[in-house]
Amino acid sequence: MLTVTLWAMSYIWSDRILDAGIPVEYFVPIRMLAAGVFLFIVNLVTGQKMKMRKQDWWLFALLALCMPFIYFIAETYGLKFTESPTVTSLIIATNPLFAMAAGMLIFKENFSKLNILGVFITLAGLALVTYTREKTGALFVVGILILFIAVISEVSQIAFTKKLSDYYSPSVITMYQFLLGAVLFLPLFFSKGLDNFDPHLYLSWKVMYPTLALALLCSATAFTSWAYAISKLGVARTSVFLAIVPIVTALLAFIFGEETLSPVQWAGLAVGMIGIYLTQLVSKK
Repeated sequence: MLTVTLWAMSYIWSDRILDAGIPVEYFVPIRMLAAGVFLFIVNLVTGQKMKMRKQDWWLFALLALCMPFIYFIAETYGLKFTESPTVTSLIIATNPLFAMAAGMLIFKENFSKLNILGVFITLAGLALVTYTREKTGALFVVGILILFIAVISEVSQIAFTKKLSDYYSPSVITMYQFLLGAVLFLPLFFSKGLDNFDPHLYLSWKVMYPTLALALLCSATAFTSWAYAISKLGVARTSVFLAIVPIVTALLAFIFGEETLSPVQWAGLAVGMIGIYLTQLVSKK
């Protein structure tokens, strides 16, 4: 829930940066690098075992490739082509269905019929919260396909994190994930991120404050706690919480006075919480 809350806040902070006219290719690489450096210092001070085994290089590389690199690009262009934040959030929220299959087939995790019902109830609650009548873009179908690439990349990074958690601590996994991710983003940073660079705007506190918040809280802290949750709860049960990120975002936006919620959306919040509860039930056998 800590992770979900911080990721929900990330939409609010990211929106502030985008409203200032800052391109995604500029602040995302900075966010990745700052998070990686911060975690390196934390791991160094706390004496974490950071040496990477040779056989794990490819796992870390695939982890960084899936998340943040492919995921952020696919999510951004999927949103651009569908021109619908609601549809985008709904597609991304199908992640638990794919993760549940991966958890059961690859990691042999137990998932009861009641747990599966909880996933669909959670998605129903999400649909109610994000319900709106929005127009869609001309490349709507292309956008949908790209969004499913984002979903697959997210499920893949969860699987890689689960595999690596047997040997590395959550903070070390997240550190390598963001340091390697920042390297992958460098071509985009120098080609598109600095196109209209204005130091008075790009380096202003108005931009740096939300960027640092995204790096230290939504990336370093949230992904570390996420990796810890995956190691304890498993792939399937952890992934279900991704479905309520838009729900928590809507609730936080209401609390901060940025938008109001209709009775249908309040009902969706309640339905989503019931669904999450059902997904986490474990048999006493």
